[in-house]
Order: sequence, then structure tokens, then C-alpha cells
Amino acid sequence: MKTYCLGDPHGNFKGVVQATLRSGFKPQEDRMIILGDICDGFSEVRECIDLFLRWKNVILIRGNHDEWALEWFNREDPYHNVVPERYWTEQGGRSTLKSYKEGMPKTHIKFLQSALPYYIDEKNNLYVHGGFNPSKHIEEQSYQDLMWDRDLLRIAQHKHNQKPDYKYGDYNLIFVGHTTTQCYKTTDPIRYCNVIDLDTGGGWSGKVTIMERDTGEFWQSDLAKELYPEESGRR
Repeated sequence: MKTYCLGDPHGNFKGVVQATLRSGFKPQEDRMIILGDICDGFSEVRECIDLFLRWKNVILIRGNHDEWALEWFNREDPYHNVVPERYWTEQGGRSTLKSYKEGMPKTHIKFLQSALPYYIDEKNNLYVHGGFNPSKHIEEQSYQDLMWDRDLLRIAQHKHNQKPDYKYGDYNLIFVGHTTTQCYKTTDPIRYCNVIDLDTGGGWSGKVTIMERDTGEFWQSDLAKELYPEESGRR
């Protein structure tokens, strides 16, 4: 069994399918760790989750956009605001609503609810959506901080220039999403010290990326703006 890691899909089902096929991932044999943010971006969130539910060995990390979607759909009255509607819809939620015109199925809600705040595998690799504070033990950090943190990637970038082999948190590798690598002028994964960012803009105009854990080899979809020319994603 191989272990793969998937960066933030954001409803980009076509990109997920492309990257998966190009990677050689075997859905009934291999393990896939999804770094969160399945929701909000392009209009095929439902199709993404339907696909993930068919995979045998999936570990899902909770992303902030998944949290927003759950807050919206997981209640008796879907129009009673928990998430500020305008803020959410302008951040990609409009496409999630389009994908679930009649509400989110219970199986999809259950799948999103199964997401972990972080995961540490048998090789001491950490998987987290946003990041964490290296001065505190991972178990001491809040769900919100783990979903929203961007400081880890930023400080790792600066540290990398001084000591590229430095390891944060004594982990082997740390896989994160949340901050698109397009902010760093690339649609490829980036690595600073032992921190690897796999959000390569699949929910924006970039690509969906899958990486094989042990080799670091990665596979990508075509650009999202080419796969969904009639949609704008999270722009």
C-alpha cells in the first residue's frame, strides 16, 4: 500500500480525477490523505465527495471551508445563519450551494464530520490543513488554529534560507494546505525545511496536486481555469 496526499480540492472534481489518474493511485489498495477544503471553489463538491466515499482508505483533515459548509448544511433550518452568508458565498460558498441545491446528503455531512484536526502517520509525518505553533505541543492547539494558521509556512520560508534541513516539531515531514502556492508565484508544491505546501491553487486558477509520501513525486491536473472556463472558482 502506498500513501498519497491530496492538496485542497475546492470542488475541482475534474482536477481531482486528472491528478488521480496521472498518479497511478489505486483507490481500493492505496491510502489517500486529503488536506481539507473539499468545499467552496468550483461547483462539483458533491462529485468530489461521492468519489472520495468510493475510495477504501481515506483520511480527511478538516479545512476551514469544510467547517463553514458543515455549519451551513448541518442544521434543521439551512437559512438560519451561523456563517455570515455574504462572507461565505464570496469566499467560494456560492459554488457549494450550487452543488447542493436540495441540501447536503447525510452521508456527505458524516464524511465531513469525520475529518481530523491533524494526523500523524506511522513514519512521524504530520498532516494539518493550516499549520501549528511549533513552540506548543500539537495536542495543546485549538481546532481553529490548526485550520487557519499561515505562520508556520511563512517562518519556515525564512528559516529555509538559513538552515534548509531544519525540522519543525521534530516531525519527519509536515504536509499543509490552506495557503495557495500561487501566493509564492508558482502552481507547484513548495517545500521550506520540512514543511510541504500542497495547495497549488486548485480552487483558484491553479492546479490540483497529489504527492506520493515516500518519494515526493507529484502529479497535477491541468489549470483549473482551463477545466472550468465558465466558473471563476474562489476569485
